[in-house]
Amino acid sequence: MGITQKQIDRINELARKSKAEGLTSEEKMEQAALRQEYIAAIRRNLRGQLDRIDVKEKDGTIVNLGEKYDKRNYKKGN
Repeated sequence: MGITQKQIDRINELARKSKAEGLTSEEKMEQAALRQEYIAAIRRNLRGQLDRIDVKEKDGTIVNLGEKYDKRNYKKGN
């Protein structure tokens, strides 16, 4: 599920309000939740792009970037 334009608009509205007058504790929690959703959507988008990119290595092998970076994250324990 991607983030909607309405959610992006709300993130921006809360950011402007935060700079201008500050946020209530409820608004701060809403802002944090919206930002987490936005970051998750960006990561899913990037993962989808990496999964579609193949790179030819110097030795002639072809490596899928999604698989390459997925293995790297797995080794780190992520």
